[in-house]
Amino acid sequence: MQKVYLDNAATTQVRPEVIAKMQVALSDFYGNPSSTHSYGRSAKTAVEQARKTIAKTLNAKPAEIIFTSGGTEADNMILRCAVRDLGVKTIITSKIEHHAVLHTAEELEKEYGISLQFVDLDTHGNPVMDHLRSLLVQDDSKKLVSLMHVNNEIGNIVDIHAIGTLCKEHDALFHSDTVQSVGHYPWDVENTPVDFFTAAAHKFHGPKGVGFAFIRKNSGLKPMIFGGSQERGYRAGTEPFHNIVGLEEAFIQSYDNLEEEIQYVKGLKKHFVEQIKEAIPEVEFNGHSGDLDKSTYTLSNVRLPFDKQKALMLLFHLDIKGIACSKGSACQSGSNMGSHVLNQILAPEELEKPSLRFSFSKYNTKEELDYTIEVLKEFAAS
Repeated sequence: MQKVYLDNAATTQVRPEVIAKMQVALSDFYGNPSSTHSYGRSAKTAVEQARKTIAKTLNAKPAEIIFTSGGTEADNMILRCAVRDLGVKTIITSKIEHHAVLHTAEELEKEYGISLQFVDLDTHGNPVMDHLRSLLVQDDSKKLVSLMHVNNEIGNIVDIHAIGTLCKEHDALFHSDTVQSVGHYPWDVENTPVDFFTAAAHKFHGPKGVGFAFIRKNSGLKPMIFGGSQERGYRAGTEPFHNIVGLEEAFIQSYDNLEEEIQYVKGLKKHFVEQIKEAIPEVEFNGHSGDLDKSTYTLSNVRLPFDKQKALMLLFHLDIKGIACSKGSACQSGSNMGSHVLNQILAPEELEKPSLRFSFSKYNTKEELDYTIEVLKEFAAS
């Protein structure tokens, strides 16, 4: 049996260079970065170097990079503190955001009585810009717009510059969950109209449990976690030094090899889309995920022409054959509700058919994709 990992949107294989860097950190640099002796100073120096490395690549200031436990914490911190500290009374988002944003916004509505507004989506899952504009001008309340750059289930890419520019025109703050795009796309924050965004190392071949928030300088946000002065005072707690240097190495490797790896993984997606359409002509693609120009090169979300009975066995069958993929976000894997993203953009009859997300990385091969498609084809014929 062949083993094929096609769930890279959930998490990625850690690069060997990252593992080596983390091993050195764990064995040789075990001091607390807040300690004043040489052990602590060595660790602190490395943490600050990681911050500078990330900031330089993003064209940001080091003080604008705040290390967190990952994208979920970073999203929570930004949204909650924007309401608490910046006078935000209205959050505008979409119903296909990651739950780190959706559930946080819903809790803020309950706790602070903010107005929670949802921008309309077109049939592919893209925000309708005219409706966003109308939401921005409907009253004088302080607003924060939160729209993800790359959707983690269907791969749609929003026009982050157009949205950010519209927000600035109407004096609204703009936050983007960029967990699926940092490490996969170039960034220049000095020329991108975004106030806040988030990243998670495990989405670009780094360790789990670490990420960062970009918080534009002089934002006015105050700490969410208290108890120490770490992370410029934004986030108390001893820094997970080994994870931070692992994040840094994954970040360096991703951007040093960005163009080469984009072309390679894009070739994998192109091959997958072409071959699955040939093998199963009735297959359909959710969102823009079958379009290389309108969706991320890292994933494809397919709707398969199987009845309900076969659909129940599909993921189990693929797992038995050694193939790892998903029905949607890994955060929903224990839910029977199905994908909240697909529930928003598909018609009831389309939801009757099973949908699967296949997500790709530099560690995949065309041979693995051919094997996967052959397994699906055989399942369809059985």
